[in-house]
Parts: sequence; C-alpha cells; structure tokens
Amino acid sequence: MRIIDHVISGHSAGDGGRTSDVFDPNGGTVQAQLRLGTQADLDAAMAAALAAQPAWAATNPQRRARVMFAFKTLVEQNMDELAHLLSSEHGKVIADSKGDIQRGLEVIEFACGIPHVLKGEYTQGAGPGIDVYSMRQPLGVVAGITPFNFPAMIPMWMFGVAIACGNAFILKPSERDPSVPVRLAELMREAGLPDGVLQVVHGDKEMVDAILDHPEIRAVSFVGSSDIAHYVYRRGVEAGKRVQAMGGAKNHGIVMPDADLDQVVNDLAGAAFGSAGERCMALPVVVPVGEATAIALREKLIPAIDALRVGVSTDADAHYGPVVTAAHKAKIESYIQMGVDEGAELVVDGRGFTLQGHEQGFFVGPTLFDRVTPQMRSYQEEIFGPVLQMVRADSFEDALRLPSEHQYGNGVAIFTRNGHAAREFAARVNVGMVGINVPIPVPVAYHTFGGWKRSAFGDTNQHGMEGVKFFTKVKTVTQRWPDGGATGDSAFVIPTMG
Repeated sequence: MRIIDHVISGHSAGDGGRTSDVFDPNGGTVQAQLRLGTQADLDAAMAAALAAQPAWAATNPQRRARVMFAFKTLVEQNMDELAHLLSSEHGKVIADSKGDIQRGLEVIEFACGIPHVLKGEYTQGAGPGIDVYSMRQPLGVVAGITPFNFPAMIPMWMFGVAIACGNAFILKPSERDPSVPVRLAELMREAGLPDGVLQVVHGDKEMVDAILDHPEIRAVSFVGSSDIAHYVYRRGVEAGKRVQAMGGAKNHGIVMPDADLDQVVNDLAGAAFGSAGERCMALPVVVPVGEATAIALREKLIPAIDALRVGVSTDADAHYGPVVTAAHKAKIESYIQMGVDEGAELVVDGRGFTLQGHEQGFFVGPTLFDRVTPQMRSYQEEIFGPVLQMVRADSFEDALRLPSEHQYGNGVAIFTRNGHAAREFAARVNVGMVGINVPIPVPVAYHTFGGWKRSAFGDTNQHGMEGVKFFTKVKTVTQRWPDGGATGDSAFVIPTMG
C-alpha cells in the first residue's frame, strides 16, 4: 500500500501512527494510506519554516519571481501527470483536472509580477524637509488549509502569492486527495525554492487546530464548508491571527424571458453538473422568470440532462466522473430524498446510477428538481453534487430577492439580452461575485475571489491585490534629514503639517 507522507524541509517525513484511507472514486477501492500529522510534525515544519523565512524574505522580489516562472514551466511540463494523479483521487475527468491546474497557474502568473505589486508609496516634501514612504513586508510564516474539490488550484491560489511576497508557507491539504499538493511542493523545490519555505503537513481536525493555535503562524487562509470556515475564522482570530475563511455556496442562475435559452441550457449543463457539482462556484439553482420561461426552459433541460455522459475519470467522452467518497455520495442522495419528501417535483432522478465494470464507484447521475421553494431545507443548504433545482419566480424583483436573501452569497448569474436588467441586477444583488451571461463567474487571477454572508468570513479576498494585502503588512516611514538648522526648542506636541 502506497504511503503519502508530509513534505518537511523539502523531504518526505512523518512517522505518526494514525493514517487515513485515500480512495479511487472510480472503483471504490483504497489506493493509498495518508499519514496523519501530529503536533510534533507541525513543530518540525515550523522549525524549518522559521529558519528559512528570513533569508527568503531578504531575497529580492525579482529573484523570488524567477522561482515562480520556473515553477510555472515545470507544472506545464508535468500537466498530464498532475491531471491523471488529481483525477485518480478526486474523480473529476482529465479535462476538468487540467482546468483545475491551469486556474491555479494563472495565479502563479500573477505572482510572477510580484516586484511590481509590492512597490510602496512615496511622498516627497510632506512637510519641511520631510518625506513619507511605505513598504509592504511579509508576515513571516503563514498557512493554508485547502478543500478536496480543487487540490491544485486553491493551494496555488494561496501559496503562490504568499511565497512570492516573502513568506514561508505551511499547506494542510484535504486528506481525501493529497497527492497533487505533495507533487506541487516537489516541483517548487525543483524550481529553486529553498527548503523550508513551502511545507506540506497532512491531517484532520487535530492538525487544523494545531495550525490555528500555533503562536508563530501569523495568518491562515481556508476554503471549505461554512460551518468549518466559521470555526476556523473564530478560533484563528482569537489566537491573534489574520484569517480569511471561504465557506459554502448556493449559487443562483436567473433566467430572464429574453434570454437565449439554448445558450442557457448549454451553460447550465456544465455549471450545474461539471465536476459532479463539487464546486463552490457551481450553479445548482436556476430561477426562470415567468411561467412561460419556466416551461420552455424545462422542455430544453430534460433532453440536455439525458444526454449527459457519466463515466470514469479517464473517459474522454464523459462530461463528469464520480464524487469523491462513498460518504459524500450517500449525503447527496439523502438530499435528493429530502427534496422529494419536502414536495419538490423530481423530474430526473440520479440515484442508483451504476457504471458497468465500476459498480463500486462513487457515481451519482444528474438530477433535476422543479417547483422547489425557498422554504425547503434542500434549497437552503449546499448539496455539493450533480443536482439542479428549479425555483420559479414571477418577476425580476422576486428573482432578485432569492439570492439576496439566501444565507450564502458566493456567486450568482443572470441570463438576459437586456442591458438595463443586467446592470440593475449587478448593482443590487447581495452576492459577492456576479456573472452576466457567464454561468461560473470566477474572477481572473489579477482580480480577487470572495463571497459574502456565510460564504466568506474575514475582510480580504483570495488572490489578486487582495491576496497581496492579506499576506503582507504595511510599514510607513516618515523621515527627515537634519540640515543643522535646529533652534533648540523642544517639541512637546504632536507634529502636524499645518
């Protein structure tokens, strides 16, 4: 049985007794054992990080950027290997895994420009002989706790910016698909990153708590479910850390009567069912405005859903593969039953789906509900699976209220040809990321990613300039060079520029 270890000071490490199973979702079998870390493992990683970080911070930004350039090249050269490794543990199809990696690389590309974005501000002559300037400096040792659904993208979102800014980084990836984060750390070392600057420690709640409580970890970035995000935020802040904690989502797609329904259906098929719905930016709720829109949309959706191909991760013709674990499959199917019990109309039932030769795989067929209402628990909570719910709205205002009043506020989309309706919707909706005829409105790397309400805890978004601000602290210097003109009078009042 393959053992997956920590990466500490550039080398595999770990001798703890506890392990966790890593499954092959396509066959339902255990393919590896993950060594779960202890406080001692974190202490070893921290010792290496604390030793390496000062010299890395003192390395000029251009040289740090060159490591990012080299890492980007290595990831591109190893794309096929990384994608197959990712798919083997997560279950998403190869093309989707390559997209996972590529979206992470786009943040690495942004980090390659770190010499420019770290430049401070300067004011000459702010007072008599006085200049003022600011600089951005790294925090020290920071950490990231990442989810199973994007085991390449989200770690790169975090460590790319943090390391480029001069920090050392402790990564605690999901225990469900940990091999790609380990491989990324190996490639960073090959790119020239000094040992100790990027460490990977594995574990469960014990390791998470150890990271949140460690006094030398200055900031923690987290992505996961909202309940855990709230826990991470609260415990980390109480320990005096900076924390950004991204939670769950229930993204809505508003379909106006003038929308191009063929395009909407095509977009929904990918946004609702791609990656088996295991995306925080998936589109699991569609809101047609007006009865005629709902009828027409449903008529087009059903054959499109029936045409979806569910297959193993390596099936080039499959639209999506299995979900990540048997427990997650059972949870999704329990939500489908919940929707039935609550009175929603189950139009397409994905339960009981099996694939010949892979009967033990964790597959869930595409599912469609109609006549879902906001009072239903299955609507209020995140399902995180290949389940699309249709909530009918009578008017634009009714449709606007649904995502605005939902507990989650991650992403939302509106489909329309009406510029006024789109502009009004974008301005008024109470959600952090908005797509206009774009079903998955994930911002590009040089903008920032972050939701509202229970989708995000903390004041700073992921990547882009918000990421740079999160992983740095501002120091402002007010300077005056004596010119020999002192009068000898002592100043006992606060200096002003009046």
